[in-house]
Amino acid sequence: MARSHHHAETDIAALRKACMLISSFMLVELAVGLWANALVLIADAGHMFLDATALALAWWAAHLSERGFDQQHSYGYHRFQVLAAFVNGLTLVGLIFWLIVEAVQRLIHPESMDPWPTLIIASLGFIVNLMAFRLLHNTSGNTNIRSAALHVLGDLLGSAAAIFAAAVVMIWGWLYADPSLTLIIVVILGRGAYGVLRESAHILLEGVPAGVNLAQIKTTLTDEIKDVDGVHHVHAWGLTAEKPLLTLHALIPENAEVQQVVADIKRLLKERFDIEHSTVQVELGPCPDDMHDNGH
Repeated sequence: MARSHHHAETDIAALRKACMLISSFMLVELAVGLWANALVLIADAGHMFLDATALALAWWAAHLSERGFDQQHSYGYHRFQVLAAFVNGLTLVGLIFWLIVEAVQRLIHPESMDPWPTLIIASLGFIVNLMAFRLLHNTSGNTNIRSAALHVLGDLLGSAAAIFAAAVVMIWGWLYADPSLTLIIVVILGRGAYGVLRESAHILLEGVPAGVNLAQIKTTLTDEIKDVDGVHHVHAWGLTAEKPLLTLHALIPENAEVQQVVADIKRLLKERFDIEHSTVQVELGPCPDDMHDNGH
């Protein structure tokens, strides 16, 4: 538990620092873009605003998840991190579509750019984004963190593309470098966004956590605990990807020590399947739920 709290504090600190870094540089980039009349810098400042918002949302969600449970949220606030990851994934999809439209328009109608301000600010932006990305890299790596890191990665790749594009325009005057590189970045971001959305949606829809095999759990409990005659109504879901939960019904003989059987089931679930929170319903005869379902 202490280790989990330490990870949470590390995540919150990293998200806070990354958010401050990105927000501060966003204002610098916007000011230089307006001063130099450089549309590419103004557009990238808008991109960084989106990323700063995503980081702030992830930061808030990580902080909120540290609250204990209450009467309204009996499991606590851990799911807010998953919800933040899902929202950030959706904003990434919006950003990807915007980048595709911009890149295609510039391929059809190339736009001139002043390479020097772009090169200088993009180089500074690369350093800032690299610092932010490293901050997020040294964390727990949960879905919330990875969704925020994907936004920063998009900025990092965008800065690298802007540097290369500015150099190409400066040396050869080829205006297609920027949109061509942007489409490559879109593919990288698209794969990451798909992964975050798939994982967070799976958790929000109460899907079985990755690595939890319900059939294997049934077989293991029945085979390895002598007083368990059968296991059914097994349900698993996750508060987050790292916090799986499970409920099950266990059929045991009438002369079994109920407390010991429940303790053995919970121990095996924790040791073998890394499930720390489980609810076990012990049954000495026909399952009441089955009898109710059959109309008896």
